[in-house]
Amino acid sequence: MTRARASSGPVRLVLPERSLVLFAGIPGAGKSTLLAGLPTGPDLALLDSQTHRDALAAALPAGTPYRCYRPLVHLLHRLAIVWAVVVGPPVVLVHLPATSAAGRRAIALLAALAGRSAHLVWLDVDSAEALHGQAERGRVVPSGSFAAHVARAAGLAETFRSHGPPRGWSDVTVLDRAGAGLGLVLAVKPDHRTSPHAGK
Repeated sequence: MTRARASSGPVRLVLPERSLVLFAGIPGAGKSTLLAGLPTGPDLALLDSQTHRDALAAALPAGTPYRCYRPLVHLLHRLAIVWAVVVGPPVVLVHLPATSAAGRRAIALLAALAGRSAHLVWLDVDSAEALHGQAERGRVVPSGSFAAHVARAAGLAETFRSHGPPRGWSDVTVLDRAGAGLGLVLAVKPDHRTSPHAGK
């Protein structure tokens, strides 16, 4: 199933009780904007590498260049994803570019092994919009890394719109940056198989 942005109002995702939602797209596409308004609670985990970046920046000597600890940020973020998917709350939201097919397959496989449905939200913007988004948030990706993300992401939005979600994903929602700015509403659908009233 493929969903596109509604003309007005926030995006609404209906999820089973055990779900993983991957918010993907080139750096600066609007993933942080989309996730910013989401509520927090014991039934939901929101995983963004910025959490680890901020923690390490506070622990390291002032002025330490990000490039010196970027690999550690990426490692900690991926370890946190694995931990949350395996033993975390019912709904896990993951902020990750995931422009490579291998990366998306790995996330879908992890969800399947943990008994979660996998839902892909793809942010579709051009490189100029994304660079502007990076400047706005103050997190500018090195030019070589950004170019690689852009090359891998080329044509993916049209592929998702035409052919639906990749193997292993329950559905894919394709949004532009304006759509991300409209916000997001999550609706969790109870699993009647585990309900105490099932069969009554």
